[in-house]
Amino acid sequence: MNLLEIKGLTIHYAMRANTVHAVNNVSLVIEPGQTLGLVGETGAGKTTTARGIMRLIQTPPGKIVSGEILFEGVDLLKISSAEMRSIRGKSISMIFQDPMSALNPILTVGEQIAEVIHLHEKCSKREAEERSREMLEMVGIRPERAGEYPHQFSGGMKQRVVIAIALACSPKLLIADEPTTALDVTIQAQVLDMMRELKDKLNTSMLLITHDLGVVAETCDAVAIMYAGEIVEYGSLERLFHNPKHPYTLGLFGSIPSLDKDTDRLNPIRGLMPDPSALPKGCKFRERCDYACDECRKEEQSLREIEPGHTVRCMRVAGGVLNG
Repeated sequence: MNLLEIKGLTIHYAMRANTVHAVNNVSLVIEPGQTLGLVGETGAGKTTTARGIMRLIQTPPGKIVSGEILFEGVDLLKISSAEMRSIRGKSISMIFQDPMSALNPILTVGEQIAEVIHLHEKCSKREAEERSREMLEMVGIRPERAGEYPHQFSGGMKQRVVIAIALACSPKLLIADEPTTALDVTIQAQVLDMMRELKDKLNTSMLLITHDLGVVAETCDAVAIMYAGEIVEYGSLERLFHNPKHPYTLGLFGSIPSLDKDTDRLNPIRGLMPDPSALPKGCKFRERCDYACDECRKEEQSLREIEPGHTVRCMRVAGGVLNG
C-alpha cells in the first residue's frame, strides 16, 4: 500500500478582488521509503501542496476545494482537527523553508525539540529533555548546547535544529520545503548528506520540495515537475532525467550549466509564469513554449502516459510530435 496518495487536490485563495488558483487537480503517490522530488519555479504551488498535506492552509483566505489526501489509507481531509494534530509532528513532519522563522526565539533549542517529544510520545519532561539531547547529537550538534537559544546558532546549525525537531518522533513521512535554500554550498551538501543518512536510518519517506535539479539528482527516487499549480511531468528519477519530454522540463534542464558541453550562453525559459488569479485556458505553459499550436490554446491538457510510469501534460509529446 502507498504511504501517501494525493488525488485531485485543488486549493484556492479567495481574495477580495479575485481568486488565486494555487493548486489545480494535483495527484501524487509516495511509496514507503521513497523520496519524491517536487520541482518548479517560485509560485508553482509546491509549498501550498505541502501545507495542504499538513492541513496548514490558512482559512480564510485559503480553502481546500476538492480532492483526497490518503495517508496509510486514511483521508486526512475528513478527520477531525484533533486527529490531525496527533498525526502532524508524529507521523508526518515538515521542515519549513526558513529556519529563522520556524524556531521560537524565546525558547532554547532543547525545549523546542523536547516539546514535540513530550506532546506525542506521552513521556515525562525529563525523558523528553534527554531525548532532545540525543536528537541534537544525531544531527551533529553537541548535546550541551541544548540550553542555548536560536540566535546563538549559525544558519546551518539552525537548519539542523529544525531537522532534529522534524525527526524527533521518527515520522513515517518527512516533508522538506527547500531545506537548503538559505545555506551556502558547503553547508548545503552537509545537510543533504545528513538528511539522507537519517532518512535511511529511520526508514522515513520524504517529499522534497526544491527548484534545484542537482539536489533532486542526488536525493530523489521519483520526480514531479510542477507549473502554475499543475503537475506537468511525473516519473522515476532515471526516466525523467534521461528522457525529459515536457517543454517546461526541457527548459529547466536547458537553464543548468553543463560540465560536458562547451556552451557560450544558457537557454533560459522566456517570459514569466501566468497570473494564478487569471490562468489562461488550455495549456498553462503555452505562452512560453516554442512548440505551442492552436490546439494548445483551446484544449485543457491532461497527464498522458508516454511510457510505463512516465506521464506528461502535453498533447504534442503524447502524440509523438516532440521527442525531447
